Amino acid sequence: MSPGAGPAARPGPDDLRRSFEAVPARAPEADGPFADSWWGRAWVDALESLSMDEGRLERGRTYADGGHVAGITVTPGRVIAYVHGSRPRPYRAELRLRTFSASDWDTFLDAVAARPGHLSSLLDKEMPHSLVDTAGETGIRLLPTAGDLDPDCSCPDRGWPCKHVAALCYQTARLLDSDPFVLLLMRGRGERELLDELGRRNAEHSARERPEAPAMPSVPATEALTDRFLPPLPAPLPVPPYAGEPPTYPELPGARDPLGLDHLAADAAIRAHTLLTTGDDPLAGLSTWQDAVRIAASRPTAGLTATTRALYRELAFATGRSTTDLARAVAAWRQGGAQGLEVLEHPWDPPAGPFDRARPALAAADLPRFQPWRNHLTDARGTLQLRFGRDSRWYGYESDPGEDDWWPRGAPDPDPVTALTALRR
Repeated sequence: MSPGAGPAARPGPDDLRRSFEAVPARAPEADGPFADSWWGRAWVDALESLSMDEGRLERGRTYADGGHVAGITVTPGRVIAYVHGSRPRPYRAELRLRTFSASDWDTFLDAVAARPGHLSSLLDKEMPHSLVDTAGETGIRLLPTAGDLDPDCSCPDRGWPCKHVAALCYQTARLLDSDPFVLLLMRGRGERELLDELGRRNAEHSARERPEAPAMPSVPATEALTDRFLPPLPAPLPVPPYAGEPPTYPELPGARDPLGLDHLAADAAIRAHTLLTTGDDPLAGLSTWQDAVRIAASRPTAGLTATTRALYRELAFATGRSTTDLARAVAAWRQGGAQGLEVLEHPWDPPAGPFDRARPALAAADLPRFQPWRNHLTDARGTLQLRFGRDSRWYGYESDPGEDDWWPRGAPDPDPVTALTALRR
């Protein structure tokens, strides 16, 4: 395990309780120091120097190597975990560590804030040597010393420490490998609180060291509020006769299709030119789906090229529709614009009037009998359909027999007979 690759931690809501998942057993061939970071090894050295039983330490290391330590919880002054021993029921191992006093923290935080490099190291999850080695530059010892530790375990062994607490101590070194803030939490303060306080103190140190800026000259309020002559704005540039050509986008791995980008850029240029020349953007009221259909409908109609298919896929994905939905909507847009799309997607109940007169008009023209449903008229064979739009025009639709799969066809017309005759050609 390398520094920064430790077990996953779940910080508590107040940042003063952190729970770490169990660390898996080390490979049998693993050798070398138990911790990878220098501060993790310093923790191990400090604990081993305080222990009075080498045998229990060795058995604790074996337990830790074998993955016998369950998830670890760290709170100020306390590290707790369940350790699986020789019995079926695990033992509750606890290591209590003396927390710092308010004056200790004040000294420690001032020393860190005075050295920007220290704060930068902590943000990178690294512990500066001078803050840990003996008393360092602070006079405050982060690593445990005699009288700092109070081990406890539910096992009957009264050793100092027993092998279960020793296993917990070794696994704690792995936590320190991935995050030195665990050591600071054990001494009494959480990471968010420390970083906030260090940021404040660092700013205060920087302000004290920064030379005082010369006073800015003042201006009387009466003078500041005096009317001043401002030259007129230059005349706007003349509007070009047509929208400019978009830039050419290179084809890059993982980037958007360059031809699709060209199309979108050209569309934006045309809209901007229209807004400049008329002061109005006729597309401003379109929804995302309507605009996607409009963009797709502006592609060439003579077959779907690879570029057009790629554009259809992207537009369909972006709007949460299928490419078939988009193709059907494009046909409706080409048939009647936004109103054609409205007729495709939103059936409605027309008031009495033109819709009611349509069936007698079709019968008088010796055309097939049509069944009404809302604003739809469908022939008995189920292959032809007329839909009455809110713009009082009739829109033709066609489906294969028995499929109920309607596609827009032909041009809309105010006369239902004319619209249906165009479908039957």
